[in-house]
Amino acid sequence: MLNIYEVNETNNMIEREKLDVRTITMGISLLDCADSDLDALNEKIYKKITTLAKDLVATGRDIERDFGIPIVNKRISVTPVALVGQSACKTLEDFVTIAKTLDKAAREVGVNFIGGYSALVSKGMTAADKNLILSIPQALAQTERICSSVNVGSTKTGLNMDAVELMGRIVKETAEATKDRDSLGCAKLVVFCNAPDDNPFMAGAFHGVTEADAIINVGISGPGVVKVALEKARGANFEVLCETIKKTAFKITRVGQLVAQEASRRLGIPFGIIDLSLAPTPAVGDSVAEILEEIGLERVGAPGTTAALALLNDQVKKGGVMASSYVGGLSGAFIPVSEDQGMIDAVSLGALTLEKLEAMTCVCSVGLDMIAIPGDTSAATIAGIIADEAAIGMINQKTTAVRLIPVIGKKVGDTAEFGGLLGYAPIIPVNPFSCEKFVTRGGRIPAPIHSFKN
Repeated sequence: MLNIYEVNETNNMIEREKLDVRTITMGISLLDCADSDLDALNEKIYKKITTLAKDLVATGRDIERDFGIPIVNKRISVTPVALVGQSACKTLEDFVTIAKTLDKAAREVGVNFIGGYSALVSKGMTAADKNLILSIPQALAQTERICSSVNVGSTKTGLNMDAVELMGRIVKETAEATKDRDSLGCAKLVVFCNAPDDNPFMAGAFHGVTEADAIINVGISGPGVVKVALEKARGANFEVLCETIKKTAFKITRVGQLVAQEASRRLGIPFGIIDLSLAPTPAVGDSVAEILEEIGLERVGAPGTTAALALLNDQVKKGGVMASSYVGGLSGAFIPVSEDQGMIDAVSLGALTLEKLEAMTCVCSVGLDMIAIPGDTSAATIAGIIADEAAIGMINQKTTAVRLIPVIGKKVGDTAEFGGLLGYAPIIPVNPFSCEKFVTRGGRIPAPIHSFKN
């Protein structure tokens, strides 16, 4: 039973501490839409999405009104399109027609993003996989709401370095294709290692083949709530600090669980998972960097940053799993630069570098996220950064990802503007030395020895 103190506490979290449900994401399987005729395939995809998700946005708004809990985004994820389009799509232009159909369906039902323009190529690429990947720059340039992801490695299979090298080129081509918007297309493109099947967060969401026909996944947030809680524990030892984070994460997750169950009931679609990630926004006071600074760092990026982030990530997960039996997705602390004012400030001051961000990804959720780099960065260097990040995920049996934005026409000292939730970012320096001979060797980096568990 809730008491009046807990009700008031939750109200304060929402009204003063920026607690929100970041997204309700409906996952939709498109496997039954597969068809050898491209027009029939597109028609089936459009009909299924607009039928199943027709009430998603309205239901989210009703829950907001009835419970007083902000739900920032309503989104859709679909089966990786490379699988769905395998029979019908013989060229990259064929895949672009599916991107446009998905975009049209997303616009029709009113969601802000639809994810799943994706390929899973951790061990090898089919012709369809390669065509989809080659179509990504065109697809993202010609649509508004499409998000794309490619999984290039896993702990079980190793790293597909052919796919890594190709994605370095695709990121650069996407930047060129959207250069009139500060290379915004790259903000909707993620390269994964160990991608989860049930991630509700964009740009990396897709509906895995192990999932049901349709599912409701909820991603919660609340960096501001954690920061306010930690302000009350200033000077306390690590035991008190950890207990404070755990208890706060528990309360945040319970709010997400309530919304998830209610959305599931009203839509008549099974509840999948709660992703209890701390997802920041550009708003002041809604920052993961500010949490780390509240823990005791002068600026995020200072010595001790990786340890502080490891502590935060672990306690968030421990608190969250007590609040819900179905925690999944990515779950942890996101460290996107452009979407976190504290991260932006730290980069601008020189406290936070690309190399330090990479070290932090060893212990946090996801990886190098929303980082603007000089537009003249080579495709090989981008591939090398992807390889480094994927290797961290492969060896440590965790999800890692790269969302780099080489902003065409801009250099270190400039700023890229992405707008809205995507924020803005200072251009961060990149190591100038070449790795081209490494990333172009071809083949696979084998799975690590500890992957052999049967």
